[in-house]
Amino acid sequence: MTSPPSVTTLLQAWCAGDERALDELTPLVYDELRRIAARHLQSERSGHTLQATALVNEAFMRLSEAELDLQNRAHFLSVAARTMRRILADYGRARRSQKRGGGLSPVTLQEDFVADGGATDIVDIDDALCRLERVDARRCDVLVLHYFGGMTFEETSEALGISTATVDRDLRFAKAWLANELKDI
Repeated sequence: MTSPPSVTTLLQAWCAGDERALDELTPLVYDELRRIAARHLQSERSGHTLQATALVNEAFMRLSEAELDLQNRAHFLSVAARTMRRILADYGRARRSQKRGGGLSPVTLQEDFVADGGATDIVDIDDALCRLERVDARRCDVLVLHYFGGMTFEETSEALGISTATVDRDLRFAKAWLANELKDI
């Protein structure tokens, strides 16, 4: 009896255009993607209309439409975490434009890297992360993967091909940088 294909094998087949590989891959990664989605949504305003399942489905749809070269499970999860962050930021921007800037509900991050510990809008966080990405893309990736993707230092290290000590240093820098960027918001 042969063993089932690995997540890496299925990802590579999916990226090569094998739609059946996606059908086999989905149950293997779906719970982890829901965990990442739930983590993202924890910091959203109460009563948010986008649910974890919808966020995962939207991320899967965007990922399936993109031409990707996914190397392994960690790389896939990092791309999925970034995609979910973009979906929420797009959702926040659309909501902000509908409200014409008024009546925004704050987003409170669960982690303590916001300078005043107060609430910050997801769009402001995304804008700050985009600025950090222009300054130092790797440090931005470390922050996104660890906090928004829920990855451990080891998983982040594997996804980015850097040591766990570098993850720790980059994360401390990125947290301080982000806190400084958000302090006047």
